[in-house]
Amino acid sequence: MANKAATTANDEGELKPNFFMRIGLFIKQIIVELRKVVAPTRKELFNWTVAVLIFVVLLMLFVTAMDFGLGKLVFLVFG
Repeated sequence: MANKAATTANDEGELKPNFFMRIGLFIKQIIVELRKVVAPTRKELFNWTVAVLIFVVLLMLFVTAMDFGLGKLVFLVFG
């Protein structure tokens, strides 16, 4: 059945581009998408860096507290 679908597509005049044309098209699409990228301003970059650092510190504190608390709990249960 896959061959029938492939031959139907070829019969309708839709030809699949060759390997090198597909690579060229892919690179052109990458360039088009990269032109849409907007770099953050210095202020935005600083704000996002501070936000990430605060989140990491809070996560470290949470994991440390859980580790310490569960360690104490296991010590109390199993002596």
